[in-house]
Amino acid sequence: MEQLVAAGCFCFCSVGMMYFNKMAVSAFPLECSLVAMQMAFATVMLLGFGWQTLHVGSLKDLLRWCMVVPWFTGMLLTSILALKHASMSLVIVLRAMSPLGSLVVERFYPDPVGSSSALVMSIVVMVMGGAMYCAQLDQSARQGIFWVILNAGIAVCDRCLQRLMLAKDQHPVDISKNACALISNGLGLVPVLVAAVCLGEFSELPHAVAQLNAWDKVNIAVTCIIGLGISYCGIWAQSLISATSFLVMVNANKFVIIAIEAIGLHTKVLSYTQAAGATVTLLGACLYAQARRDLEAAAEEQERQALLPEHSACKKV
Repeated sequence: MEQLVAAGCFCFCSVGMMYFNKMAVSAFPLECSLVAMQMAFATVMLLGFGWQTLHVGSLKDLLRWCMVVPWFTGMLLTSILALKHASMSLVIVLRAMSPLGSLVVERFYPDPVGSSSALVMSIVVMVMGGAMYCAQLDQSARQGIFWVILNAGIAVCDRCLQRLMLAKDQHPVDISKNACALISNGLGLVPVLVAAVCLGEFSELPHAVAQLNAWDKVNIAVTCIIGLGISYCGIWAQSLISATSFLVMVNANKFVIIAIEAIGLHTKVLSYTQAAGATVTLLGACLYAQARRDLEAAAEEQERQALLPEHSACKKV
């Protein structure tokens, strides 16, 4: 039940974050400043209302979690840039194949999950769907592919590293979830502000703010609120499920975003081939999730069976 609630909360925040970030970055094109506002809001709220729940076991745990910060920060920045230069549908389709990278990384975990024919077939389905979608992209849309692929790669590293440090069956840190979110946002805010200064965004900030209407300001405020939720819910969900299953879960719920963009916003017209490719890719992600669940369940059952003789021997003694 906790896994279901955590996954549901994160999926809700994930869909909302993508939609409102797309609206916000279109009206407020200063990417670093936008991310800095979101991270600063999360930091202030965690310090102001969650300080009683902050716990760091040791300096070693703190330093270990600091390794997550650059990946977390890079994921947020490249996500904004990907949404700025590419449609939400393209971002979703290419991100749907991100579990392939996490599968490779997880092979180096202390307790990796194996593979199966169903897993391989689901990978083939995802790749075929992605190829179908990208085959009919126009030249302007292809410029955003770099940022999407870079964002997906950084997201894989971020999720795998978080999984390693949060999961009880791996090598967890003794840090509370709120403290993890605070460290990621607070320390990550520093390089984002440096990047904003280097790009000259602060000099453009007064003009950009003056161009915002009331609805644009609401969109930016909502991204800050949802950003706080996604920071906590992401850590919460990542502590309960594998990094690969986490990425599949995130991608599989993006059918809603494609429908919003193509039908609700009318900002993206999908050809039949692209619609089919997006559907095939996300269905492949769902099949991948099922194959992973089966593998994880089989591994747990094998571990349980291995412990039975030991328990029986103890009873006899």
